[in-house]
Amino acid sequence: MPRKKPFSNKQKKKQLQVKRERKRGDTGSGPSSRNASVERGGERQSDTSDSETTDIRRINQQPFSRESRFDPNRFRLHFEKESKEEVEKRKKLAMEKLLQPVSDKELEVSIDDIYPSEKGLGFPRRPPWNYEMTRENLLRKEEKSFREYLDDLLSRNPPGSLSHFEHNLETWRQFWRVLEMSDVILLIVDIRHPVLQFPPGLYHHITGDLQKRVVLVLNKADLCPPPQVIAWKHYMTSQFPHLHIVCFTSHPGQPYSTVLQKKRVRRKADLSHAGGIDILKACQEITAGRVDLSSWEQKIHRDAVAERLEGERADEGAESVLVEHQCDSAMEMSSPSQELYKDGVLTLGCIGFPNVGKSSIINSLVGRKVVSVSRTPGHTKYFQTYYLTPTVKLCDCPGLVFPSLVNKQLQILAGIYPVSQLQEPYSSVGYLCERTPFLSVLKLKHPSLLENEAKHSNKGSEELDWTAWHVCESWAERRGYKTAKAARHDVYRAANSLLRLAIDGRLCLCLRAPGYSCLREHWENHPDLPEIMTLQGRMAAAESTGDRDDDEDGESSTEPEEERDWDADDDGDGDDEDEGFGLPRRKDDKPSGFTVNMYNVLRENECE
Repeated sequence: MPRKKPFSNKQKKKQLQVKRERKRGDTGSGPSSRNASVERGGERQSDTSDSETTDIRRINQQPFSRESRFDPNRFRLHFEKESKEEVEKRKKLAMEKLLQPVSDKELEVSIDDIYPSEKGLGFPRRPPWNYEMTRENLLRKEEKSFREYLDDLLSRNPPGSLSHFEHNLETWRQFWRVLEMSDVILLIVDIRHPVLQFPPGLYHHITGDLQKRVVLVLNKADLCPPPQVIAWKHYMTSQFPHLHIVCFTSHPGQPYSTVLQKKRVRRKADLSHAGGIDILKACQEITAGRVDLSSWEQKIHRDAVAERLEGERADEGAESVLVEHQCDSAMEMSSPSQELYKDGVLTLGCIGFPNVGKSSIINSLVGRKVVSVSRTPGHTKYFQTYYLTPTVKLCDCPGLVFPSLVNKQLQILAGIYPVSQLQEPYSSVGYLCERTPFLSVLKLKHPSLLENEAKHSNKGSEELDWTAWHVCESWAERRGYKTAKAARHDVYRAANSLLRLAIDGRLCLCLRAPGYSCLREHWENHPDLPEIMTLQGRMAAAESTGDRDDDEDGESSTEPEEERDWDADDDGDGDDEDEGFGLPRRKDDKPSGFTVNMYNVLRENECE
């Protein structure tokens, strides 16, 4: 009788995790055991994310111990599952469809294209309740309302027409609590594609039904050309006249060049000029003296002075920050307060889609790292509050994906869907390559030239036809990605690598406001241009022409440093990957005002 092979470490861990899940599912009646029963396909008690009309895929399963206070899987992303036929169809199309550069006009996106009013693309509202209701009755009422919302939404839109959106009721519950607790809402979007992450229905609900004010934070302003930043600000103001708009960046002074960008590392200099002071000014205008915000202003100035002192680390001498974890009972039975600025405290609610930088903004406002940051959508697992000063409180909410008609490939490039969970990343790579100069940026060589150089000796890569599959093959060859068994090009890993480059802003795709092409000259000569460039931590492009050659020597994607695989496939938390709090400046770092022209990367004209 042959001997059984011993279990590998991976198999042992898997068996141990299954045993833990079974134990959790058999004890208690709390939210953890309730979710565990749903995971095993048992009776659904309060998790209505499995609508009868949809097939749901749960994303980002996280291990946790029974002794843990919070279940990290309670608020993980729940998206509609795609059929195998649809996935295979897109994969085949990516292998056959020739890439054609799109026109500048096609890069312009209107908010009406993403959220058309006639499609009923709202969001689930918390049903009315009173203190006479029990907790169980309230939960059942919320479940029924959420199920009716999903059924109505899917009845108005044919299958496959909607983008990925959140089906996890637990996450929507967190969102409702933040709206109810907050006095002012910070709606955070990515400046590269703001209309994707600004649902008009949400704005009208906050300003109309709740009678609260909204501050739109255009985050990651350093990833977008200044003229486009100004164009987006004016477009959003024209669509929503009462909206307060603030630009923000946690990475001022990042150098750009015409080749593949290096990873963004947060600079310590002049944090107060990176947008925090603008958020303060917007709140001062909204509160109109009803809240004493002088302590917040003093904190910003103290942090700015401390950051200018050489050798001082971020956490040394930093003020303590009170962090509160909100329990279920406190949140589920809390009534929406009609009194603004209760007890003289301004409560700021930070909401937005996954991966827009909510946690980074909170860290920047606090002045040190209090929230872990990750490129993985859905990284923030539960609701927390942070007392910035005795009179200013910040509320962090898990990222929420609202239903829309946005292209799913663009959703992936916006970081809304976890790259590591993609079944078919190749169509998204094709979408990216048609809108960026990928050949000059990535320095790719066509696979046919690698296989038979003699046959195509007179042709360059630019003259040959490219598909998304060719791009992935070429990138796999360049980076040395090989499959473990047959040592073939690992195109799946290469596709994931390219998508992460786009999400991280190293291969930058910026959408444009409607009418930008016609008014390009106006935006490129706008009087607010110096203000945006100061926010980004850059000098004018003309001032950096003398230093361009020196910088490009260190930025070339052909340098050995660029070949290091820190855009690999592991989708870890990366808590420090884009924060850099407390890190001393390296000797070879350029000054915060140093820059090179960035417009070639974004298919813009030279403006020197």
